[in-house]
Amino acid sequence: MDPILRIVPAILLSLLCILGLAGCSATEEPAGREIVYAGTFEGRGSEGLYVYSFDRETGRFNRIQTVRDRIAPDFQALHPGKRYLYSVSDTPFTDESDHGTVSAYRIDQETGKLSLINEQSVQGPGPAHVSVDPGGRFVYVSNYSGGNLSVFQIAEDGRLSPAVEVVQHEGRGAHETRQQAPHVHSAVPSADGRFLYVSDLGTDRIMIYKVHPRTGALSPAEMPYAEAVPGSGPRHFTIHPNGSFAYSAQELTSTVAAFQVDSATGALTKIQRLSMLPEGYEEQGNSAADIHISPDGRFLYASNRGHDSLVIYSIDPDSGTLSLVGHASTQGAHPRNFMIDRKGDFVLAANRDNDNVVLLQRNKETGQLQYSGQQLQIPMPVCLTQLILE
Repeated sequence: MDPILRIVPAILLSLLCILGLAGCSATEEPAGREIVYAGTFEGRGSEGLYVYSFDRETGRFNRIQTVRDRIAPDFQALHPGKRYLYSVSDTPFTDESDHGTVSAYRIDQETGKLSLINEQSVQGPGPAHVSVDPGGRFVYVSNYSGGNLSVFQIAEDGRLSPAVEVVQHEGRGAHETRQQAPHVHSAVPSADGRFLYVSDLGTDRIMIYKVHPRTGALSPAEMPYAEAVPGSGPRHFTIHPNGSFAYSAQELTSTVAAFQVDSATGALTKIQRLSMLPEGYEEQGNSAADIHISPDGRFLYASNRGHDSLVIYSIDPDSGTLSLVGHASTQGAHPRNFMIDRKGDFVLAANRDNDNVVLLQRNKETGQLQYSGQQLQIPMPVCLTQLILE
């Protein structure tokens, strides 16, 4: 047989796997050294937390595990040591409570597969976000429905303690239906772990806490919060790699607010606020979701649900101000979350309502995104996390 004819079937199988049209499993090829974890909502056949290997050279994804410990594992975060992953779920920790669950997993350093270490109550309903202290000491869980934030200590083996601190927010915002109570949506630590920035969609505030380095106890910073425009609803938050600037995705008004950061006190000073939408698009038909900065610090991306796009801004290195570059379609509806490759080559967008995760190629010089033609079929995807095993 002609050698070329022998190669064709393998190429076709690879393409079918990439497009989710073939039942590819871990037995067909060994796991790679790059891993993508996909958290999901309940429904439409979702089975839990999906684990994929990724081949950067071919663009091929291969599902190697499905973790079914909890229903709707909707957000996850990596430990800085890359040995543990933490996931939150709406599933009640016990039958007697409506409080959600945080699960600690050990990561197999050869395959990227997960094994459960332990679980704890998040001390509130509706956990929407989890993050890890950059020093690997604490886990922070944001409870949207409960309007509170819980803090957990991390043991040497990755195990989580029961919550050592639960901070309950109070107040409301200007929006008649979405801001009747506090809604803690995310908690993002500073690069040195001294401060924690907690976005409360319900009260239009980004709370700023000092973190006790040994216990994880939280106390108000010198500037206890940054006030958002009434009715804007701060949702997700990201800090520039240089530590001098930070950016907030404001869900209810589809805007991004830019801040200057005081590294000594943690204080935020607003320097700019921009629409995330193209001129002429109705704000009421959209809601902002996720926000991330490229690894080189040159570009900012944020997701639009409704317009179903990622807005792209360039970042002025001196002032931190943003300039619009353009918009890229996510090739699906309701991109609740997206992930920028740590090497800067691509972006993965999770389209909840189309049950797909789309691979976008990224131009490092211009920041522009282009659909690669490749996507994964995953029911109700809502969070993506990348692990690169060295």
